[in-house]
Amino acid sequence: MTSDDIARPGHSRAIHSLPALTPEQTDAVLALLTEAARSDGQQAVSEQGRLALRGGPREGVSHFLLTTNGGELVGYAQLEDTDPVEAPAAELVIHPSHRGKGHGRALGSALLAASGKRLRVWAHGGHSAARHLAQVLGLTLFRELRQLRRPLSDLDLPDPVLPADVTVRTFVPGADDTAWLAVNAAAFAHHPEQGSLTPRDLDDRMAEPWFDPAGFFLAFRGDALVGFHWTKVHAEERLGEVYVLGVAPGAQGGGLGKSLTTIGLRHLAARGLPTAMLYVDADNTAAVAVYERLGFTTYETDLMYRTET
Repeated sequence: MTSDDIARPGHSRAIHSLPALTPEQTDAVLALLTEAARSDGQQAVSEQGRLALRGGPREGVSHFLLTTNGGELVGYAQLEDTDPVEAPAAELVIHPSHRGKGHGRALGSALLAASGKRLRVWAHGGHSAARHLAQVLGLTLFRELRQLRRPLSDLDLPDPVLPADVTVRTFVPGADDTAWLAVNAAAFAHHPEQGSLTPRDLDDRMAEPWFDPAGFFLAFRGDALVGFHWTKVHAEERLGEVYVLGVAPGAQGGGLGKSLTTIGLRHLAARGLPTAMLYVDADNTAAVAVYERLGFTTYETDLMYRTET
């Protein structure tokens, strides 16, 4: 979420809600996101949100385009209403050169109306202007997601110790999809975004230029998948990521997660990357403690706001 919270009299705008974008609209939104990221230092829309820009309609996803009276796209928002329990979640952004004109408030108000005033909104980076917009919209802080980082140049971690009956190999696209989706859903049953990934979501990620099965590690006990560590390389930033790390509920507590983390970090270090990053919820104190012991420290924070329930 980026902000723009004071409406100026006489400023004309239009907001259109669409179930899907044309290729031309998608290109315009991506250009807007690029300009905003260059100004703000991070993306205003998550990877999942950017993937949802392409490929036609997606269940529960709506796109909001804010244009000026000259037809220029100056704002974008995405609303996802797929969680059976939680309020719809949104992300929004205003072009840096068009902020301070009430566009952010207008988009936020449109999201509130579309969601029946049950809304969660991400503020990536937690900037003060976005916090102010959340206050103007009547939203309160609900969730804190931390980005942690550690250097890989001095990686000095103990050798991973796997349980005697566990083996590790890399992911095979097409052969491991179903098993991975099932274990991912079980490991992240408490996590509405990660745990709800579908075959289409997995296919979307495997179609991205960054996807490399050589950095996607699977742990098996016999024929049963019990854990995984999917790494990601951000080539332009020369940054490695602990993209998704999960252990099946029945295999937790035996050190498998720590061993898989070490395997993935060593893979990223072998790629010559200087730094690794990951995301973790601030209230997941056990995971935060594990990562801090592995040398990670907080780099930045994303905040989620919601309407009062």
